[in-house]
Amino acid sequence: MQNHFALFHLPQQFALDSAQLDAAYREVQNQVHPDKFVSAPDAEKRVAMQWATRANEAYQTLKSPFKRAAYLCELHGIDLQTESNTAMPVDFLMQQMEWREALDEARAERDLDVLEKLEAELRAARQQKIAQVAAELDAKEFEAAGKAVRQLMFLEKFGEEVSRVFETLET
Repeated sequence: MQNHFALFHLPQQFALDSAQLDAAYREVQNQVHPDKFVSAPDAEKRVAMQWATRANEAYQTLKSPFKRAAYLCELHGIDLQTESNTAMPVDFLMQQMEWREALDEARAERDLDVLEKLEAELRAARQQKIAQVAAELDAKEFEAAGKAVRQLMFLEKFGEEVSRVFETLET
């Protein structure tokens, strides 16, 4: 089966031109859009729908730096073990604990300033981790990139948590 990069005729690398990705996605979607198959037999409609679904999935994967990095690792045989492997460097875990405490405090005290500071720190850490992952993937250090992707996964999940707390405090 064709990988996501090949589907959109893009180089199999972390650095992607988002405008190129968007254009390639639109091109594939135009080819398989269900409206083009209104009068086609059911089998052709099903195939078109499967291709449209696959293109959506591929686009969402490549559009997200985290998902793209994880996908590249998997393409190169790295099992990220996202469910079972939670081993992390001690300094990373300590940072996570500090952020959790700050989040709990901000939630309890309804302190938007603390929450905004936490979000800024998290955004910077995420950008730094994405840069690390990109460098490791470019250097074909897939094992190291896999470890960094697992850390990035934690940052992504924590970012979602921070966003939810923002939503509850702003209502």
